[in-house]
Amino acid sequence: MIVTVTVNAALDRTLTVPNFQAGFRHRASESLTLPGGKGVNIARALKTLGQPVIATGLAGGKTGTRIVEDLTAEGILNDFVRIRDESRTSTAIIDPTSNIQTEVNEYGPQVTPREVRAFMEKFTYIAKGADVVILAGSLPRKVRDGFYRDLTTALAAAHAPVVLDSAGEPLRLAIKAGPGLVSPNIFEAEALVGHEFSEDVDFLMAARQLCKLGAGSSIITHSGGCYACLADGNGKKDFFKVTIPPLDPISTVGSGDAFLAGFVSARVSGKERGECLRHGVACGAANTQKYGAGVFDPNEMKRLLAKTKVEEHEL
Repeated sequence: MIVTVTVNAALDRTLTVPNFQAGFRHRASESLTLPGGKGVNIARALKTLGQPVIATGLAGGKTGTRIVEDLTAEGILNDFVRIRDESRTSTAIIDPTSNIQTEVNEYGPQVTPREVRAFMEKFTYIAKGADVVILAGSLPRKVRDGFYRDLTTALAAAHAPVVLDSAGEPLRLAIKAGPGLVSPNIFEAEALVGHEFSEDVDFLMAARQLCKLGAGSSIITHSGGCYACLADGNGKKDFFKVTIPPLDPISTVGSGDAFLAGFVSARVSGKERGECLRHGVACGAANTQKYGAGVFDPNEMKRLLAKTKVEEHEL
């Protein structure tokens, strides 16, 4: 069983608005509303890939009720702690004429110490015997930046593999606790390492630096694939570059989440490391061909998998 954690769950709205311009009244030609937050999106993609998964986290108010009900309607097993404050709503506006995407994300609810303790009790129970635990997304207000660090430390003591996908201070603190894998995008990785990347060697050295900061393995994702520093289980780390031909995206919302689901799914299925990266990139690319975070056609993923190239590098 794979467990995904989303403490800042959301209701994600995607609106298709041709010729969108700020300051004008528009009518959306299409709309889609789904439960969201990175861990929820990852759980959706894992279910598509046929992996047993349970989504947990915090959900509050009427929005939280809809998140839980809609997840259940999707057939995604879930067990959220209910909180008093209202869960957030996130909106993505996609202009198909210019291929420009605008996102507006609320901060999320204020969470009390008592609610955090209730989650920790539930999480400790759910995580027992998990094959992988994925901690993903931002933290809601009043939750300490060290929250993911504390979870990672607790899971390490229980010998549960941890995958971390976050940003900013929560990522900086948690990586020191030794998660098995971190998977930031370019901008998140640049902020953590402290400089911009341009050449292949910059990305590969940054992936190595993320491991030196504490991660067992690291992957830096971008629109054309990823770079990775992956442990082989015997203390050795190898470096990979994965690429896929450019696609015309319908929506990029959730493509990083689909990537991580594809990688983790392949890993728990026993595939070798390069093949896991290929599966991740193919899933992320397939996600860009659909509206909805973590939504993709498995047949499209398989088609794109054949076009995905893995190169192993030396540093």
